[in-house]
Amino acid sequence: MVEAVETMDGWYSLHDLRSIDWNSWKLASEAERQEAIDGFDKLLSKWEAVEAEKNGSHVLYQVIGQKADLMFMFLRPTTNELTDIETEFNKSKFAEFLIPTHSYVSVVELSKYRPQKDGVDPETLPETQARLKPILPKWEHICFYPMDRRRDGENNWYTLEKADRGQLLYEHSKTGRKYAGKVKQFITGSMGLDDWEWGVTLFAHDPLQFKKIVYEMRFDVASSRYAEFGEFFVGNHLPREAVAAFLKI
Repeated sequence: MVEAVETMDGWYSLHDLRSIDWNSWKLASEAERQEAIDGFDKLLSKWEAVEAEKNGSHVLYQVIGQKADLMFMFLRPTTNELTDIETEFNKSKFAEFLIPTHSYVSVVELSKYRPQKDGVDPETLPETQARLKPILPKWEHICFYPMDRRRDGENNWYTLEKADRGQLLYEHSKTGRKYAGKVKQFITGSMGLDDWEWGVTLFAHDPLQFKKIVYEMRFDVASSRYAEFGEFFVGNHLPREAVAAFLKI
């Protein structure tokens, strides 16, 4: 039997995408719009306080294209906290003008492909915990997409031996390391949690780096033979102080 690899799992993740009903927003009174903006700002402030205590993290981006208007990414220690965020947000005045368009549930994941050094469990290391429970960067651009490992005849990831899978991922990671300082990547596992097997979230200062890294990685065997990709979502950072201007009519 092919050996599965053990995973190290951290904070739970929710990608929440919403479209704004601009017609309803424009027809609302100025008082209603201000109430919605003020309430949303209080939520953003609450989420910032959680992040300051390192009990979770979040980012907000304005989506490019017609797939949505806003993309949130939340990280929390439990799924209960994610549903609490959703429920509180859905009850807000601002949510009355929003249309849910897409969501994705997963958990921050690292794999134990490499052998332990000196008998030390890598999950116990501070640097590993920092990667499993990260504070998300507020870089200018975001790219999110889900992916699967192919199960098609001879190109079946799940029939490869563990050592072979580890070597392919190591080669794949060498491509990614070429983009250090240009792209930050977060892998979240979603088997049993959502429709795909993993989510990939990239942050960059220059959106062209998304094209470059994804293109170059397509030539790695881990992608070229064994990967299937879902829909891509790309956005520009929307900091809290810019929200009111973005919503101004």
